Amino acid sequence: EVFDVDRGGDVTYHGPGQLVGYPIIRLVDFREDLGWYMRAIEELIIRTLRDFDVDGTRKEGMSGVWCADKKVCAIGVRASRWVTMHGFAFNITTDLDRFEAIVPCGITDYAVTSIEQQASARHSLEDVALKVASHWDAVFTP
Repeated sequence: EVFDVDRGGDVTYHGPGQLVGYPIIRLVDFREDLGWYMRAIEELIIRTLRDFDVDGTRKEGMSGVWCADKKVCAIGVRASRWVTMHGFAFNITTDLDRFEAIVPCGITDYAVTSIEQQASARHSLEDVALKVASHWDAVFTP
């Protein structure tokens, strides 16, 4: 099923095995800067990947978090009166074949990946969610 939403980014997929986070944050309490907010979400995911011995990086000119040339976390946000909506989709144990029916984020040159593909051991969605939460305050403290 396809839903049209008003946020940054292009077509994406949400499904089992993903940690999907749609934080609602008053950016006036931090910085009135949507770019800053997106970089902060990327930092949150990069720190989490480090906990699982996975090297997550940013890719110049593109949003999201990458493992080499494969996207592991997509970000699509918008704000109204500096209150955020939408957020991120972090592939943990995602069936990556589901992405074959779309052009993820409108990007044709790169594939998607998951922690399951990148890490040396399998990690549950719950374990990853707890790690994301453990980094929240360090990244999002006004």
